[in-house]
Amino acid sequence: MALSNKNVLNHMAEGKMDTEVRHNWTFEEVESLFSQAFNDLLYAAQSIHRKYFASNEVQISTLLSIKTGGCPEDCAYCPQSAHYNTETDKEPLLNIDSVLAAAKSAKTEGATRFCMGAAWRSPTDHDLDMVCKMVEGVKKIGLETCVTLGMLKEGQAQKLQQSGLDYYNHNIDTSKDYYSEIISTRSYEDRIKTLSSVRDVGVKVCCGGIVGMGETRQDRIDMLTTLATLPEHPQSVPINMLVPVKGTPLSDSPSIDIIEFVRTIAVTRIIMPASVVRLSAGRNAMTDEAQALCFIAGANSIFYGDELLTTENPERKADMLLFNKLGLKPMK
Repeated sequence: MALSNKNVLNHMAEGKMDTEVRHNWTFEEVESLFSQAFNDLLYAAQSIHRKYFASNEVQISTLLSIKTGGCPEDCAYCPQSAHYNTETDKEPLLNIDSVLAAAKSAKTEGATRFCMGAAWRSPTDHDLDMVCKMVEGVKKIGLETCVTLGMLKEGQAQKLQQSGLDYYNHNIDTSKDYYSEIISTRSYEDRIKTLSSVRDVGVKVCCGGIVGMGETRQDRIDMLTTLATLPEHPQSVPINMLVPVKGTPLSDSPSIDIIEFVRTIAVTRIIMPASVVRLSAGRNAMTDEAQALCFIAGANSIFYGDELLTTENPERKADMLLFNKLGLKPMK
C-alpha cells in the first residue's frame, strides 16, 4: 500500500521503509516530498540510494556530438537550433573512425558509457545506418552505448536494438503544461511516443529534463511525476541545470536556486529508486559543495570531459580532484 509522504520519511527514520519501485506516484505525493525539511529529504534520498546502489560509486559517461548544429527544432535552450543566431556552426555527421577514436580515448580516461548526440529532428535511414555502425564499433571497444537522435520513425528503434544499442536518450524536458513555452516544433506526445517505441523493442530509456528554464516548482513536480508513472521507469534519468547560451531565447534566464536543484535530485532518487540519476548539464556553474550535495541526494552519474555537445563541462582533472575529496570512485 502506498504511504503518504510524511509517513514515507517517518518510516525511513524508523528503518521500516518499503523502497520497492512504484508506478502510481501522484502529483500530491511528489509535491509533499518537495516540501519536506531539507535534511529529512536528503536523509531519505541517501537511505534509498544505498538500498539500490553502492554508496560512493559514480558512473562516468562521455558525450560526443556526432552531428552538430543546423537542427530544425526550436528548443529555446539549444544553441544547435537553426532558428537562433549562436556561435554553433553546422557540421556534417562525423565519420566512424573519428567516433571510435573518441570512444577509445573515453575508455582510457575511465568512462564506462559512451553517448552520441546528433542535432536532428529525426534521422534519415541512411544516417541511422551510419549510427548503427558506430554503435557496433563502440560496443566492441567495451563501452555501454547511448544515442540521442530525435524522433524515430517506424522500424528505426528496431534497427538500433539490432545494432546492440543499450540506451536511447530522449528527454521530456519539462512539464506538459510548460512544454509549449520551450518548444513548438515537436509535441509532448511526440516525445512520449518515441520513448514507447524504444522501450517496446527492449532498448533501455534515458529520459529526464532541464530545470531553470523559467518553470515553476509545480512544473518540476509534474515532469518528475510523468517520468515516475511511465510503464517502466527510465533506467537513466538525467537532471540538467540550464546552461544559458547567448543567442537563444533563454540566454538571460536567472539561475535556479541550488537548494531547489538539489531537492529535485533528491525527489528523483526517492520516486525512481532503481534508476541511475545523472547530474548532467550545468555542473560547470556549480561549486564543489553544490555537487557534493547532489551526490548526497542520490545523483550517481556524471558526464566526464570538457564539453557536453556544445556547452562547457568541468575539466577531467577537476572531476578527479572532487572525487578524491569526497571519497568517490568510478562505477565499474
